[in-house]
Amino acid sequence: MKLHSLYVSLVCLCTFVTVVIAQNVATDGATVPTVNVTPPPPREPLLNETELVDLNLISSSTALQTVTQPSTTTVAVSFVPVESTSTTATPEGMSTTQGTMSPEEIQKLLLPPATVEADILHVNVTSDNRPNAKSSSKESDCPTLEGADHLSQTQLLTRLTHVCRYDRLERPKRESVNGTNGPVKVYARAYIYFMQNLEAHDLQFKIHALLQFRYVDPRLVFREVAPNRTKPIMGEQSLRDLLWVPHVFLANERSSDILGTAEKDILTSISPDGTVIVSTRISATLYCWMNLQKFPFDEQHCSTVLESWMYNEDDLVLLWEHKSPVTLAPELHLTEYVLLEMFTNETVINADLSDLRHGAFAGNYSSLSFTVHLAREMGFYMMDYFIPSIMLVAISWVTFWLQADQSAPRITLGTSTMLTFITLASAQGKTLPKVSYIKASEIWFLGCTGFIFGSLVEFAFVNTIWRRKRNVEVKKVNSKHVLKQAITPRPARKDMSGLHKSHSCTSLADSATTVSANSFNNYLTVHSIPQKSPSSATLPIISTTDADRAVTDTVTIQIEGQPNNVNGNGWTTMTPQEVAIWIDKRSRFVFPIAFVIFNIFYWTFVYYV
Repeated sequence: MKLHSLYVSLVCLCTFVTVVIAQNVATDGATVPTVNVTPPPPREPLLNETELVDLNLISSSTALQTVTQPSTTTVAVSFVPVESTSTTATPEGMSTTQGTMSPEEIQKLLLPPATVEADILHVNVTSDNRPNAKSSSKESDCPTLEGADHLSQTQLLTRLTHVCRYDRLERPKRESVNGTNGPVKVYARAYIYFMQNLEAHDLQFKIHALLQFRYVDPRLVFREVAPNRTKPIMGEQSLRDLLWVPHVFLANERSSDILGTAEKDILTSISPDGTVIVSTRISATLYCWMNLQKFPFDEQHCSTVLESWMYNEDDLVLLWEHKSPVTLAPELHLTEYVLLEMFTNETVINADLSDLRHGAFAGNYSSLSFTVHLAREMGFYMMDYFIPSIMLVAISWVTFWLQADQSAPRITLGTSTMLTFITLASAQGKTLPKVSYIKASEIWFLGCTGFIFGSLVEFAFVNTIWRRKRNVEVKKVNSKHVLKQAITPRPARKDMSGLHKSHSCTSLADSATTVSANSFNNYLTVHSIPQKSPSSATLPIISTTDADRAVTDTVTIQIEGQPNNVNGNGWTTMTPQEVAIWIDKRSRFVFPIAFVIFNIFYWTFVYYV
């Protein structure tokens, strides 16, 4: 047992010395020898961790030879058999007389195996250089930008946006004059492909536009690391998702979407100097708060408002491009409106806690807007509404040429024109919102309705006068006295002498009463003349003009002895039928003249007020 313990101690000592020599050589900068042991053939596994071997056999049969290689440092340990004549106690199955040892017997003498020693050496060296290992591991995590000219676009982009260099949640830094971080300047440009007509009933309009934003991100500059790469890095939505992009929203948006079929129409470009351009094709439905007081002669100002969502003006400023900030497509055409002008604006929106348009963050936010000034085309409304309504009003005046007692045709004509005009006006009103103020179209509707309704009222008035049984006397034959007597008729007056003569007149311009021979106005009013005595009676002479000799086939009745159409008191007597005809004749001129005056005032208000 003592020999066995001594043998194990010597083997361990040899192993320890070998390891120490290798470490010292590595520390001095010399080539570190590595122990290479010629592997013996496999042997039977040991029953125990150690076996009883002869110490003298080990000391007499073991020799070390060192071999150094230039690339990899190795220490070769070879066992050279030597002659020995010692006799010792050995385990069962081994010869007591020692001669030349076989490789199998030499392998039994090695504890632990040589492979274990090599692993121990490797672990010890790594442990001594652990700080350098951590540093090299960090450098390998952040890819280098050397040789960027030979990298592909994807490789260069991957290295530029690596987490060790780029944080897409952080906005680009921009140094101001005083050395502090200034706001990022984002320049915007818009190109309008399509604009739909304004929808007055919903107070909205729809556009298809290309929105382009340009800004500089110093973290994406690759001009210095790749001087031969002059073209920008181009990509679509996948490239945009890797970058910091300003969040700009449409403040007056009702709904919007990014156009595209299989892929969204997003174009992203990164220039060598770090300039980033993001272009997006959108379809947006926007609110337009229209003023319809002069509809359909209105002019509207509809705006598209862009605002910063996340960053206030201390971090981000929106600006329009200096050259062509907003452009309309040459083929853009509106059917109902004509574009008068277009202008842009840059402003700051103040948001507080009562205004949640910016996510309940108070502050001043940069805003851009471009406004289109549109005027409504009048062709459709003139042909479809105004001219038909004028014709309907004119048709209602035909009743003035009909006889006052012809109720059926005059009522039918008046009511049909009224209903037709109301139907025409209601068709126009369906496309408009229900607003509280009066529109210009409603003023026209009320005016035309008033004239049509006035013709119906005029018929009712003259028809009532026509059916009266009592004559009226007027002091003067003019509108004031005739209408006054027509509304409040007076009975015939008698003179002081008791003599009363009443004359019938059918013409207010002539002294004689002329009645058409074949007309309806064949009325002659004859009153008896009281006589004081038969001898003194003087009968009036009635002369009749022959119809054959009259050009107009009229019968003239003239009462001699008294002034024509004037009684003894100077009053003119008119029958109810004469009054009705007189009113119809005056209406034929009054209504058209009044309608012309109404049109003068209306169109002056529309175009000049």
